[in-house]
Amino acid sequence: MSQTETITGDFAPRGEAAAGSARLSVVHPPSLATVIELGQRPLILGRKASEPNGQAIAHQTMSRRHLEIRWDAGVRRHFVIDLGSHNGSTLNGRAVGETPRPLDDNAVLRLGDVFLVYERADQRVNDDPTVDRAAIPGEALSICSLRERVGRIARDLSPALIIGESGAGKERIAAEIHRLSARRGPLVTVNCAALSPTLIESQLFGHVRGAFTGASQAQAGFFRAADRGTLFLDEIGELPLDLQPKLLRALESGEVTAVGASERRIVDVRVIAATNRELALEVEEGRFRRDLHARLALWIVDVPSLARRRADLIAWIDRLAARWAEERGLPRPPAIEFAPPAVEVLMLARWPDNLRGLNRLVHELAHLAGSGPLRDDALPAWLLAGGDRREVVAPAGVLPRRGSSARSVEPSPGRLTTPVPPAGRRPTRDELLATLERVAWSVRAAAREYERDRKQIKRWIAMYEIVVPGHSEGDGGDLDET
Repeated sequence: MSQTETITGDFAPRGEAAAGSARLSVVHPPSLATVIELGQRPLILGRKASEPNGQAIAHQTMSRRHLEIRWDAGVRRHFVIDLGSHNGSTLNGRAVGETPRPLDDNAVLRLGDVFLVYERADQRVNDDPTVDRAAIPGEALSICSLRERVGRIARDLSPALIIGESGAGKERIAAEIHRLSARRGPLVTVNCAALSPTLIESQLFGHVRGAFTGASQAQAGFFRAADRGTLFLDEIGELPLDLQPKLLRALESGEVTAVGASERRIVDVRVIAATNRELALEVEEGRFRRDLHARLALWIVDVPSLARRRADLIAWIDRLAARWAEERGLPRPPAIEFAPPAVEVLMLARWPDNLRGLNRLVHELAHLAGSGPLRDDALPAWLLAGGDRREVVAPAGVLPRRGSSARSVEPSPGRLTTPVPPAGRRPTRDELLATLERVAWSVRAAAREYERDRKQIKRWIAMYEIVVPGHSEGDGGDLDET
């Protein structure tokens, strides 16, 4: 993977981006990996953007002056405008034209076949060099901010609550907080959802011999096992309501009472809890104690989902592929390469399973590493099916030019990407029609997607008697010249 270059030109002076951080990360092709810091001054992106406020991205699918980024001080947001580029621009899969389009955090821009991610943080982000980047890898702003917060939290021994979606990596965060805290005792990890409902109290606090049927010997319990260390309570939202007061008492007093015992034992334990539930909502609905929530949430660590760190997605695929090979005793494989249509699918997916979903993808595609760029029809069906997509994917090839009547055509809500037939097979009428609708009737885009000459696309249109908007029946016309 290429090393990422950070550029801070005149378009990012004095940290002007609303007293926070704003930047663009070029994520594909990997050889162009660049981070462009943004400010309030306009920025022109293009293949040969030579003006003082220009940033050149040397790729053949980009126009000399492709896209402009402007800052609106009134609404304190960046906007994008296509500058009449030959191959077009999209924002989150929708065509960008002359009308300014606002940028939101983690927006995905496609300029020709170059993909960029826009990131914005309200506060200036300062990474923490003491945090192990192997434990919390990534260069996305949200990850830099996460490392900064982990470093601060580790220095305080108060309870902490880690929140985040399933598969986001909460256990790794807890382990790094424990490591940085320099506590001499162990890190004891407990999955509250896996505890036995009838034995959960004794599992947490221990029991004496004979405390209940089957208690043939005393057990210390997880709290005492974590003495002078850290107790990580994963899935804390699954803890039974009737046991929550006892956990609160242990947190507040630093003492635990084993089941069947009368005396309390002092423990020196830092508690870190984690959940993928909305605990505040659980509190309001009476499923979680308000006082326990307040005690656990002295520190809150919000682990960003994969959709909130899209700038790291391609790098994570490389990282997981290397891990896949290492686990099997194989040499490090070549990178899994993706063609632009496949990159668009990956970048716009919702990834509800987060890193677990990405790991699943790598396991399915690892054997194709080194076989050349994979098209979107090589991606697994569960990703192409649409249930894991964030937005409708617009043109998979070249996009409508500024000024084209096709520019305003929006994809139908819910339309899914139609797999392209294998090379050499002619598409059916329905396949061709779906592709033309998806690429806003751009023959150039359809030709790129089918890897055929534009004349061949027009012959298919005539053969299937497809009526093109604004043209006579069966006439492909000069679609890309109007």
